Amino acid sequence: MSLVALLKNVITSWQVLAVTIGIIIYLFIVTAAARGSSGRPRAPKMSKPKLFKKKDKAPAAAAAAPAEVTDSDENHVDDLGIEEA
Repeated sequence: MSLVALLKNVITSWQVLAVTIGIIIYLFIVTAAARGSSGRPRAPKMSKPKLFKKKDKAPAAAAAAPAEVTDSDENHVDDLGIEEA
C-alpha cells in the first residue's frame, strides 16, 4: 500500500469522522453558550485603589520621631510570651 492510499483510508475511517463531527458539535455548543452569556449584565467594575496618596508632612514627621523608651518597655513580653529585646 502506498502512503497516499493509507492516509486516505485513515482519514475516511468512521472513527476519525466521528471524532471530527464530535469536535465540531462541541465547538458549536461552546460558542453558543459564550454568546448567550455575554448578554447578561456584568457586575460593575471596581476602580483601582490608589497606592500612593499624598500625605501631609506633619503626620509623617511625627511618625518618624523615635518614641521614648522607658524601663518597663525595655523587657517587654508580648501576648505570646516572647520576650522582646
